[in-house]
Amino acid sequence: MKLETAASQLEALGNATRLTIYRTLVRAGGNGLPVGKLQLKLDIAASTLSHHIQQLSRTGLVEA
Repeated sequence: MKLETAASQLEALGNATRLTIYRTLVRAGGNGLPVGKLQLKLDIAASTLSHHIQQLSRTGLVEA
C-alpha cells in the first residue's frame, strides 16, 4: 500500500460519521447494504450520507 493512499484513507476515517458508515458496511459483509437501508440504519439525511460515501469512495474504502 502506498503511503499517500493510506494517509488519505486514514484521513477519511478520521470523521466520526464516515467511520460509522465504514464500520456498518464492513459488518454487513461482502454484499454491503443498499444506500436506503444504510440511511435508515444510521438515521442521517440522504445528502449527508451521499457526501460521506463520496469521500469514502474517492479513497477506495467503499465502492458502488
